[in-house]
Amino acid sequence: MTKLAKSETELVDRLEDIGSKIHDVRDTIGTVIFGQERVIDLSLITLLSGGHALLIGVPGLAKTSLVEALGAVLGLDNKRIQFTPDLMPSDIVGSEVLEEDSKGARKFRFVNGPIFTQLLMADEINRASPKTQSALLQAMQEQHITVAGVRHDVPHPFHVLATQNPLEQEGTYPLPEAQLDRFLLQIDVSYPDGDAERRMLFATTGTEERTLSTVLSADELMAAQRFVRQLPVGDQVVDAILQLVRSARPGTGINQEIEDMIAWGPGPRASQALMLAVRAKAMMDGRLAPSVDDVIDLAEPVLKHRMALTFAARAEGIEMSDMMARLIEPLR
Repeated sequence: MTKLAKSETELVDRLEDIGSKIHDVRDTIGTVIFGQERVIDLSLITLLSGGHALLIGVPGLAKTSLVEALGAVLGLDNKRIQFTPDLMPSDIVGSEVLEEDSKGARKFRFVNGPIFTQLLMADEINRASPKTQSALLQAMQEQHITVAGVRHDVPHPFHVLATQNPLEQEGTYPLPEAQLDRFLLQIDVSYPDGDAERRMLFATTGTEERTLSTVLSADELMAAQRFVRQLPVGDQVVDAILQLVRSARPGTGINQEIEDMIAWGPGPRASQALMLAVRAKAMMDGRLAPSVDDVIDLAEPVLKHRMALTFAARAEGIEMSDMMARLIEPLR
């Protein structure tokens, strides 16, 4: 057997092994989260890509339960922060306290905040002030924080799953573009269908306790994340990613009609996010390489929080979903 053929065989074997475990993770989470298969898949794509996700949905759609389930099934230490207007940055990252030893000497000791966890749920993130929201920025991008000039690394892996209520906007602070760009995907959580809600009623209002077993360890998750980055991506898929992202930016001259409706568009981080996401989706589906269909499927959750429509476009009744359909059309 040639070296290349052996390498391909090893890749296939690893794909089958990891894919089987990811399939078990999906099934296990599906026993407690009903009717949200798309949300579960996008959440797993986010984690397998090593990124963060913004979950947007009305209260009561199991967003908190989803994060808890992911932490349990993936063997991740998880914590939850309820964002409120009076929350301070030190409530998230931690602070230094002055201590005195037995000899009377005083020194500062850093006390870790809840950000030092593997899976952090930032609940209703837009209820905190921009100053507090920004406390997450450094950790989300650089995997560490700096307090009083001292670097403190967060655990590995580190993922933030933030939630936001799209209905109630009174007393909220819109997330700045810099922070929105840190989220790999924006995941819209919708109402479950009738059959799923029926199953939910029986499963959640009875006496039976629902327990989740660990299917994948934190080390195995990080190994899967490294494997995602090894999957080959064809030139056709790369061209589709670049065409899609660049056409969503004003000033490129690709499609003047679309450009006139876009106030600002996605940067290079969007291309990187889409490249990782399509690889993760291919791996979850048991494929060795992503396709253009994967680009089309993940275009909206990757791009829509990284761009904005002009006032004129919004005045004409054009919504972001309409714009995404126009951007995707040339790829079909």
